[in-house]
Amino acid sequence: MIGIVATLAAGYVLGTKAGRDRYEQIVNTYKAVSGHPATKSVIDAGRRKIADRVSPDPKFVQLNEVEIDAGTSVIEPDRRPQ
Repeated sequence: MIGIVATLAAGYVLGTKAGRDRYEQIVNTYKAVSGHPATKSVIDAGRRKIADRVSPDPKFVQLNEVEIDAGTSVIEPDRRPQ
């Protein structure tokens, strides 16, 4: 999101200094790049990665039952890497 805002701001500044024609050229280029399916897939993948990292939902933990003796067992988390 910040990159899009920065791009728009840069396009605006460059467009106002270079005139309306140059501004339209920058805007059209931005729209062509941001509307491309490859760009959309990269942005979506980035959003998914960020959402996975900041998700408030806890990860599931696999539990294993460990027998201590014939009548006693405990449950502990699985220590194997996932």
